[in-house]
Amino acid sequence: MEENMKLATVEDTVEYHLFLIPDEPRDPEKHKEILQKYIEKIMTHFAPMLVPYIWQNQPFNLKYKPGKGDVPAHMFGMTKFGDNIEDEWFIVYVVKQITKEFPELVARIEDNDGEFLLIEAADFLPKWLDPDNSANRVFFHQGELCIIPAPRKPGAVSWLPSTPPTIPQALNIISTHPEKILASDSIQAAVNRRIRGYPEKIQASLHRAHCFLPAGIVAVLKQRPRLVAAGVQAFYLRDPIDLRACRIFKTFLPETRIMASVTFTKCLYAQLVQQRFVPDRRSGYKMPPPSHPQYRAHELGMKLAHGFEILCSKCSPHFSDSKKSLMTTSPLWAGFLESLKKNDYFKGLIEGSAQYQARLEMAKNYFQLSVNRPESSLALSPGEEILTLLQTTPFDIEELKKEEANLPPEDDDQWLDLSPDQLDQLLQEAAGKKEAEPISKKEEQNYDLTQVSESMKAFISKVSTHKGAELPREPSETPITFDADSFLNYFDKILGPRPHESDSDDLDEEDFECLDSDDDLDLKTQGTGEEASLKGTLNDLKSYMAQMDQELANTSIGKSFTTQKQMEPLSQTTSNNSDEEDSGAGGSVMTPVDVDLNLVSNILESYSSQAGLAGPASNLLQSMGVQLPDNTNHRPTSKPMQD
Repeated sequence: MEENMKLATVEDTVEYHLFLIPDEPRDPEKHKEILQKYIEKIMTHFAPMLVPYIWQNQPFNLKYKPGKGDVPAHMFGMTKFGDNIEDEWFIVYVVKQITKEFPELVARIEDNDGEFLLIEAADFLPKWLDPDNSANRVFFHQGELCIIPAPRKPGAVSWLPSTPPTIPQALNIISTHPEKILASDSIQAAVNRRIRGYPEKIQASLHRAHCFLPAGIVAVLKQRPRLVAAGVQAFYLRDPIDLRACRIFKTFLPETRIMASVTFTKCLYAQLVQQRFVPDRRSGYKMPPPSHPQYRAHELGMKLAHGFEILCSKCSPHFSDSKKSLMTTSPLWAGFLESLKKNDYFKGLIEGSAQYQARLEMAKNYFQLSVNRPESSLALSPGEEILTLLQTTPFDIEELKKEEANLPPEDDDQWLDLSPDQLDQLLQEAAGKKEAEPISKKEEQNYDLTQVSESMKAFISKVSTHKGAELPREPSETPITFDADSFLNYFDKILGPRPHESDSDDLDEEDFECLDSDDDLDLKTQGTGEEASLKGTLNDLKSYMAQMDQELANTSIGKSFTTQKQMEPLSQTTSNNSDEEDSGAGGSVMTPVDVDLNLVSNILESYSSQAGLAGPASNLLQSMGVQLPDNTNHRPTSKPMQD
């Protein structure tokens, strides 16, 4: 009956903590009262931005969290953002703005992956910082990202603990040394890039579409536009048990359908559009042929109606009346409403007008979900909320039908069908890279393939550990150098272990470092005797490799490689390459393999075989900043490059 049924999985969650500094000893009850007042101020101040926002699963919210262990009492919030990663980054923007608006607050934020802000800026982090020592180091303060450093040596900096700080230690450091813990400009830029454009970006993330819906759903969405998310999720995560309620509709009858304009987020719209679904014949939802001009509106409406029916089927129509009376019974509501008026939330609308009432209903809903959240046992489920609205909000189907003639135009959904070039551009923008300029025909003809081999050499020369290899960010930033001491030392590690370790890149920081760092080793202190021993070992290795060459000379393996042209006289070649002669083969000269040519040939052959799709060769070259021209010769070839 359907395809692509998706089962519910563990949902991605983001948690955010807001602390008051300085963290001085306070009476617990008084401290609780202070924090609750901050919650009211924050939620009221940001209400114009938060109220109309359509969340994938859960809204931004704050509540008082009592102290536990070494974590002081603070304001806490948690949001399940599910498949819409933009919800998480919007929360990052909100938290950042909160610390900017209230300088006495410090915030930290993390998700299922931990310190995801550090993950976003991974290419720019100092080398001492890793997941093992990043706990309680990353905060927002006064709208700036802060990273508490680690001391180079225990006790080297009096105000820095030698181990990851506790929350009280971190708050004290932030309040006393705010200028010394600011994250670098590159790290700040990496995070700011993801939240650039808010709050204007909110409108760009919405998509308006026409849907052929039962009148009851149209009336509900007029009062609670955010419930479209619950309806889409119920359809998207349906299972066979859910679909039993959709065999015969009891709440949203298909014969009451009318055309309406519905506002989705792009994520919700894509989830609804991309799933193929055929309704049960008994449901009464008959679809026009795909060629019908309003087929998409009928399909969207049918899917959304199934989602709403599933939501209502999961609750009793006679649920407790105590839940229905929670909307504005809180003593905080009057003060919250007055604050909204002072912040021009109603935009000068006449009290009692339709638009005023619509914004008032949104504010009530926002207040219940984010400011005055009831216990989970008393909170209305989406289905219960829908049934409550149907029971308490009368609507006239004929009046709703009259609005069909004045519907706003739909948004273009061409963004669903991105070309490969557009997708590459989006990925580059997300990674903070500038869009690569297209290669001209003249540049194609004069393309220097040595860039490929030089970039690969730079990659090979980078330091690698058990954590992986470091990719050069730009070829121009990575000059190719040869350190003889390091070269000998690496061979010594392979053939004969020594008490010292290999060298690594120097740290930029003078006062801070990571535990177990090997950046301060100096290989130039080796004695003359040690160097002689290492050179002897290297000579033995050369002799061993020459014997291997002699054995391989009588096999066909050498035919798989391209060799250098013999441009010099045989005698000169023999004298210059005495280590590569095959004395057992009648005095013939073993032509050395052209390493660069073979490297480039194999990479180009792999790149050509990808036929324009993603693959190992293109991924590796792009990570090193190398852009190849398009392949105009699509015939397979074993030698894509000739001398």
